[in-house]
Formats: sequence, C-alpha cells, structure tokens
Amino acid sequence: MAAANAIALPRLTPPRSRSEPVVDPVTVVDPVTVVVPARNEADRITALIADLRAQRGLSTLRVLILDDESSDGTPDVARRAFAGDGRFALIRNTEPPPPGWLGKTAACHGAAEHASRLMNPQRPGVLVFLDADVRLAPDALAAAAAELRRSRAALVSPWPRQEAESPVERLVQPLLCWSWFATLPIGAANRNTRPSMAVACGQFLVFDAAAYYRIGGHAAVADKLTEDLDIARALRRRGERTIVAAARDLASCRMYTDPTELREGYTRWLWTAFGSPVGSIVVSTLATVTYVLPPVALLFGRGRTRGWGAAGYAAAAASRLMARAAETGGRPRLRDLADAATHPASVLGLIHLTAASHFRRRRGRLRWKGRDLDGSGRRPEG
Repeated sequence: MAAANAIALPRLTPPRSRSEPVVDPVTVVDPVTVVVPARNEADRITALIADLRAQRGLSTLRVLILDDESSDGTPDVARRAFAGDGRFALIRNTEPPPPGWLGKTAACHGAAEHASRLMNPQRPGVLVFLDADVRLAPDALAAAAAELRRSRAALVSPWPRQEAESPVERLVQPLLCWSWFATLPIGAANRNTRPSMAVACGQFLVFDAAAYYRIGGHAAVADKLTEDLDIARALRRRGERTIVAAARDLASCRMYTDPTELREGYTRWLWTAFGSPVGSIVVSTLATVTYVLPPVALLFGRGRTRGWGAAGYAAAAASRLMARAAETGGRPRLRDLADAATHPASVLGLIHLTAASHFRRRRGRLRWKGRDLDGSGRRPEG
C-alpha cells in the first residue's frame, strides 16, 4: 500500500509564474482568505505572520487572526507582526465556547463568519485555515489554491512536513502520516466521495469557500475533537470531493515541543479514533500482532519463524520510510532510518496513548490549552 501511495499521492507544486495569478491557460488563482485561530500562541504567531506576508503568486490575500481568549499577549504580538500591512486584521474573542462547541471549532466558525462578510458573494474564492505552528514557503498558498482549482475539489488538505526534535516526538509524530499512508489507497480515496476514505490535516486546510459555507462551516462539526477529518466527511456526505496532497518543502509544522504537550495533545482525541473502547482494543491487538510480534519473532524465533519475523519487520520499516519520503519530498536521512527501526516501539507508544485517552475520558480529565473537556468532547457548562 505504501509503495502504491508513493506513486499516487499528489504533490503541491508552485505556480509557473511567481508574479502573475495565472497558473495555466484555464486556471486563475482566486481571492484567498486565511483564518488563523490563535490561543496562547505568542511564541509562534510572529513567524507565521512573516511567512504569510511573504506569500506570492496571489491576486488577492486577506488574513484574519482570531485571538481566542489568550492570556500570553498573543494579540499585541500579532499586531506588531502585522507592521501596518493592510491585508491583516485581528479579531478578539473574549468569551468561552458556547455549550456544544469546542474551542477551536468555535474560533474557526467565528472567524469564518467574519470573513464571509468581507467576501464577494459571487466570487468568495478560497478559504484557508492554518494553525499557528505551521511554517510556509513563499509559494505555499498559491500552490494550494492552484491544486484546489485543478482538482475541482471542495477541500484540499496539504499535508505539512511534520517536524520532530525530541525523542518522544520522533517516536510518535511520524505515525501521523504513516497511519493513513500505509493503510489507505490514496489514489482511490482522492477520486471518490466515501466519508470513510477521507484524509485531512487541520494544520492546513484549503476550502472552496462556497462549498464550506454550504455545509454550515464549522457548525457542522461543532463538538468534534477531530474536526478536520469530520468536516472532510461532512463535505463528502454532500457529494463533494476532498483530497490530500503532500506539501513537502512548501509547509511544515512542529506540533509539540515537550512530552507533556504531546501527551495532552493525543490523549484529548485518541479515544474517538476507533469508534469505541472495544474498537480500540481490537485495533491495538491487530497492531501488536502486525508490528510488534514480527521483531519479537526475529529476535527469539528459529528457522522459518525468524524469517517471517524479519520480513514483517522489514516491511513495516520500509512503509514508514516511504511515508516519510513522501512527506518530505526527499531521500530518507540517517535519522529517518533510525526512527523507522524503532517502529515497533512507536506502535506500542501509540497504543499506550490510546489507552491513556480512554482512561482520562472516563475520569473526566481531558484538557487542552487550559480548557476542560468532558467525556463527550464538549466544554462542560457552568
């Protein structure tokens, strides 16, 4: 599957001209509106704003930064980073999410509603959602908008290169791309509209604005912890196509910078990943048999058992390397080889995080960015 996806996965490519909005003889880069929900992102927002100010190849660019009850000075940092650029605006939200909404979905929805009032109703163009920890090359938005129009999709999800520095990050983060790259036929998934075959990454989402507003925007996924995947599924249920494409060197993201942040980030949603606790047990058992048992057989088995163990371990490591190569657009580095060798430990780490997510959910201990979540994923009232 990974080998097939290495061929089938689309790659974002910059437009032919960096100074004109024309991408090819029949495609024009539409007006692009970017929304960035930001809660306590003072240490990250400046770099993203600098990247956005450097974007080229766009006929029109508008950027809305929504400050979501930040307590670290994010609004002041953002205003300074604007440096008087009239394309940028700051929206302040000082209220907690309404009942039935999560913080990020409420922030995205509020900013998108504001953006809709600034758009031309006859030509709303392209609506982009970016997380504050994403970094963009100068041609990233033009390439993403061009891919959206070329593919005639309602949503393009450019998959950013996932950066990982600490040992814990390197153990877990590569599984984000690998988890779908090694299990889902991307060529078929990008061509059809089955909700079960959707892939999306909320770090960087590029919508046909008209299609986004037709489904009610983020109101369609107000209480969803995996709002990126669920909004892609909502579009597909309406018969719209969504596609995933490798951003490679055009976009990158370092989601977490320490073990505590990583643990909270994953445990807040992994309990939803497989439908139920029973589903998590079944998938965890299959993953153990598929990815942990082979290296055990390689180390402790004999004869044919050891041979099958070696084949299974090598296949898993190879699929991981192919996923990383597709994500980065380059040949695997020595560090990537070392990380792939630890794949069984990575799978065990993900199983542990999944179990911890269920444990925390049952005890009402799910938190993210200072907000408590109850077992349904909604912010508790009162």
